[in-house]
Amino acid sequence: MPNPARVLPGVSLKRQLLLWLLLPQLVLWLSGGFLAWRVALQNGEKGIDQTLTQSVKALARQIKPTGNGLLVDFPRAAQDILEQDPQDRISYMVSSPPGKFLLGNSKLPPPTDAVELGEPLLYHGKLEGRPVRVALLEMDYGDAPDRLRLRVQVAQSLTVRERIAEELLAQMLLPMGLMGLVLSALVYAGVTRGLQPLKRLEAQIEQAGRSSQAGTEPLLPIELTSAPQEVHSLTSTINRLLEAVVRGQLKEKQFLNDAAHQLRTPLAGLIGQTELALRESQEPLVRERLHKVLAAAQRSAHLLHQLLQLARSESGAARQASTQTVDLAALAREVARDWANRALNMGIDLGYEGLEQLPMTGTPLLLREALNNLIDNALHYAGSGSIVTVSVQALDERTAQLSVEDDGPGLDEAQRAQMFQRFWRGSDKPGGCGLGLAIVQEITWRHHGQTRVEALTPRGLRVSMQLPVRAAN
Repeated sequence: MPNPARVLPGVSLKRQLLLWLLLPQLVLWLSGGFLAWRVALQNGEKGIDQTLTQSVKALARQIKPTGNGLLVDFPRAAQDILEQDPQDRISYMVSSPPGKFLLGNSKLPPPTDAVELGEPLLYHGKLEGRPVRVALLEMDYGDAPDRLRLRVQVAQSLTVRERIAEELLAQMLLPMGLMGLVLSALVYAGVTRGLQPLKRLEAQIEQAGRSSQAGTEPLLPIELTSAPQEVHSLTSTINRLLEAVVRGQLKEKQFLNDAAHQLRTPLAGLIGQTELALRESQEPLVRERLHKVLAAAQRSAHLLHQLLQLARSESGAARQASTQTVDLAALAREVARDWANRALNMGIDLGYEGLEQLPMTGTPLLLREALNNLIDNALHYAGSGSIVTVSVQALDERTAQLSVEDDGPGLDEAQRAQMFQRFWRGSDKPGGCGLGLAIVQEITWRHHGQTRVEALTPRGLRVSMQLPVRAAN
């Protein structure tokens, strides 16, 4: 039997407990049935042995020596009584000297052990292919010195003994089976009830994970009012781990926020000084180098801007930002108009299609920021001559979809699977930093929505935010 302390992979704790509680019960139940069968057979055999011993002694008393002969005083009626039941027939045999048949059934099996004079011997044998129990008694008769030995054997079939054992076993197994079923039900109920604190713990951890991922609330300590001591210990350990995670997140966000703020001012000064130097310098080689410096500074400033957006979207301030009723369609049209001039300068046709109005509950600042990133990403990668469309649709009564699609080169399936990873970029085209779509996904989670990306036919890409119309409670 395997070690019960070993954890079975892929098997739930409930199944393991039931296995190690019910399996021994089944083994004990089967062992009890086998032992009951053996006890019934032994008790039946003891009863047969007592009957045979008395019978062989009684039969021996009916044999009386007459000189050198024998007088068998065994009435026919007694013989009929012995042999009247074919299933439980008692057979006898008288032989003198031992083994030389005189009276009874000559087919009785001989003994396998040595026979002691005057002491009954009990042994097993077969008569006509059926198992029998045989009692044997030997004694002397006649006058000395010509005394002879007489053997008396009485055999009884074991069929009745087995039938009685089977009936006894059936009578015992029925209540044992009922008791086993009741005990199994009690064990199942006890295991189920005992694991309820773990179920509650699992539900709280899952809820905390969803809330933290969606940004609705920070990782809060888990509380269980009534639970066994082991579950309380596990909860305390998890709470200590959550505290360490929260501290690490706060340090990371604080560092990101501080670094971005500290770098923003010198970068702004660098950009300003570079632009001023470009206006004042006429040397082609110097201007070329200044353009490279300006481009690098602008990329760094864009990265810092998106890092600040990401830190702001993940901060407690974003969690505490009040939600309000927003006309998603009007907000999308307004943001598209803000980007129209830049799209025109890039040779891209930017437009809006969709509903005239779609009220929903959300945070306007975050939704605007997400749409800005979607449009910026589409304009950056679609390329000159492309068409970029912002649309707002109602998928059903409870879900709105805000999407930006383009007819640019698009992405393959493997690339689409990585789109929302931080700092991942779909190409080496300069200007992006790989944080825009990560910010979109973060803001979508905070609105309890989902982000989707789809390849368009014959080419192009659509990135969507599917948002609930009403804020989750």
